[in-house]
Amino acid sequence: MHPPAGDTLTRPETANTPDSTSRPAPPPWRDTFASLRIRNYRLFVTSQIVANTGLWMQRVAQDWLVLQLTHSPAAVGLTVALQFTPMLLFGLFGGVLADRHSKRMLLIMTQITAGLLALTLAVLTLTGTIQVWHVYGVAVLLGFVTVVDNPARQVFVNEMVGPQHLRNAISVNSSIFQLGALVGPALAGVLIHAVGEGWSFGLNALACGGVVATLVMMRPAELFASPVAERAKGQMRDGLRFAATQPRILWTVILVGFVAVFGMNMPVLLTAFSTEVFHVGAGGYGLFNSLVAVGALSGALASTRRTRIRLRTLVVASATFGVVEAIAGLAPGRIAFSLALIAIGAATLVFLTGANSLVQMTASVDIRGRIMSLYMLVLLGGQAIGGVLMGRVTEALGPRQAMEIAGLVPAVASMAVALLLARRSAPAHRPWHLLTQE
Repeated sequence: MHPPAGDTLTRPETANTPDSTSRPAPPPWRDTFASLRIRNYRLFVTSQIVANTGLWMQRVAQDWLVLQLTHSPAAVGLTVALQFTPMLLFGLFGGVLADRHSKRMLLIMTQITAGLLALTLAVLTLTGTIQVWHVYGVAVLLGFVTVVDNPARQVFVNEMVGPQHLRNAISVNSSIFQLGALVGPALAGVLIHAVGEGWSFGLNALACGGVVATLVMMRPAELFASPVAERAKGQMRDGLRFAATQPRILWTVILVGFVAVFGMNMPVLLTAFSTEVFHVGAGGYGLFNSLVAVGALSGALASTRRTRIRLRTLVVASATFGVVEAIAGLAPGRIAFSLALIAIGAATLVFLTGANSLVQMTASVDIRGRIMSLYMLVLLGGQAIGGVLMGRVTEALGPRQAMEIAGLVPAVASMAVALLLARRSAPAHRPWHLLTQE
């Protein structure tokens, strides 16, 4: 396979070299969405606008349905945990599969499966036969879909746009995801109030079908084909060894772990705030999710103009995220809480787009599937652990105290990482040496 004409293939490891001494100028405004000039990626993005809207509709409807069936925030946390547990247990296998097989074909299969699962939830809900164990079962099966889908999707972005536009495409991807997060919860809130949760599941099933259609319409000859790894022993171990020897990957994954376990459990916290603190119902819950998405979309769009990413940026972003989330727990009223949610969303996406970019640009293409599966294992697996943990904390201490803990732990962890890296840096009078050079 050959890259499209006009694109220059460069080694991804050199795109973010640690010894750069000058800050590159921001790209011209006309290049803010440069990756969308590539036809295959335009098709992908078009389908993702619809698909992510449907996905967020399903997530909100699922969380609200579980809350109505059980009246327990901890049950909502358990649902989140069940959906992410397969990634925690088997995520690295998904990376091996992504390195061994066609990413496009893997995504076609995962989207067909996800659509059938969404259709199952729709039928059970609309017929009035849904029980909470049905939701739990579908959540687990969706988790296994995610094991394969996520690393394949991450690497497939590089295959569509090439290394030259990879960082821009990652930010555009995040923007599209958050656009869905902005529209989806609001639509779900309206649908839940008007006709119940079932139609949200049905619409998501249709959206999955749209993704399959666009994947079939792509031109394989225009993909930047990644080398396919031959089946061999020790491939998973090779990926872990590579990650452990690359400080930019290792410390990024550690930061992502703290943020994922403690800070990224909005379904648990926002359902509790909606029912126990502000008493705003399903519509208010959807609105709260949309406000997080407003901030996240802003953070993702801002990231499209970022020319490079360093560990220092990630440390500051994760600490900022934690502080803002802790402050949100103290918000006295709905307006202050809503503003805090926007800030949380922005800080989250500045951190996550930076982390994703740094990991992908550091990993070589022949091992990137395994590295991204490790990254997604920590990101999604951490939420599996955090869903149960923060659900219990919310029930034991209350929503406000849980929100404060969810923010303070990542903030303290970020400061500890900064101090540790500063102590390991060479010149004593330049405590940020390692952070700026990695």
